[in-house]
Amino acid sequence: MAWTKYQLFLAGLMLVTGSINTLSAKWADNFMAPGCGGSREHSFQHPFLQAVGMFLGEFSCLAAFYLLRCRAARHPEGSMDPQQPFNPLLFLPPALCDMTGTSIMYVALNMTSASSFQMLRGAVIIFTGLFSVAFLGRRLALSQWLGILATIAGLVVVGLADLLSKHDDQHKLSEVITGDLLIIMAQIIVSIQMVLEEKFVYRHNVHPLRAVGTEGLFGFVILSLLLVPMYYIPAGSFSGNPRGVLEDTLDAFCQVGRQPLIALALLGNISSIAFFNFAGISVTKELSATTRMVLDSLRTIVIWALSLALGWEAFHPLQILGFLILLMGTALYNGLHRPLLTRLSRGRPPAEESEHERLLGGSRTPINDAS
Repeated sequence: MAWTKYQLFLAGLMLVTGSINTLSAKWADNFMAPGCGGSREHSFQHPFLQAVGMFLGEFSCLAAFYLLRCRAARHPEGSMDPQQPFNPLLFLPPALCDMTGTSIMYVALNMTSASSFQMLRGAVIIFTGLFSVAFLGRRLALSQWLGILATIAGLVVVGLADLLSKHDDQHKLSEVITGDLLIIMAQIIVSIQMVLEEKFVYRHNVHPLRAVGTEGLFGFVILSLLLVPMYYIPAGSFSGNPRGVLEDTLDAFCQVGRQPLIALALLGNISSIAFFNFAGISVTKELSATTRMVLDSLRTIVIWALSLALGWEAFHPLQILGFLILLMGTALYNGLHRPLLTRLSRGRPPAEESEHERLLGGSRTPINDAS
């Protein structure tokens, strides 16, 4: 079936904004600017402040939800599904997981390449599958176990490519290894977020934009408050700012004032996450969850290609192999092989399967699939 212009627009919007989200965060990291009090010129490494910006972008989805609801009230023929009452605090545990996982991933992005960051996020399949068996009582199909094994193999190959790649002064080998491990650790937390969302949130008929916005609100408020103690907590060599603390927000604003392009990168990060969530939700609704997964894989290719073109990282052929193995693992876990096997065995199109069910049985996309 041919896609409509609107569906093509949504697919393009998801691909572009998703790529901008990761690339803008990495772009900000590459800027050098002096901080407050005449401190030396240093790179913009403020992962927790960037995470606050991401949650601000997610919070804006709440405004989009209420705009849609007002529009639906004026045009009853295209009204939204009725929203049943729910306790917003249901979103607090997933929001805390999202806040922790996102902050860790932004720290890791400062240490490793954008392409490895994007590829290693595929580890979420492993932990989501295991947690769904342990805590949701789900039984995984053989193809899903094979997908998990393929994902593990792909992660090993991508990690090996990072070990063998050339490293500059900004990203030393020890930092790259630490960054890769932090990304995988963050996926454990994201998997817990998915299980919590499925167990406690998805039983309620909550509009996805409202869900994203509510989690964004919690994340924005809590992490903004945490920036205060982070300003005083020493982090030693783990810190990327001159004072050696966990997060120096004042230093970040001073750097933005001295290098306005950093503000442009931060604005790109904030705005792209809002449009990316909207586009992702719309793609799932208008097309399918499988299409959303394929577009997310294409996003990895775009980020990888642009990072190479901009000279942010060196090419290593093992990354291609690792990416293909990860792609195969994701396809197996999400059941993309089934329509192909059905066509080959029966010679006719497969019966329609509920995309929502396939996500429940496979890799559920988190409500707010960020970076």
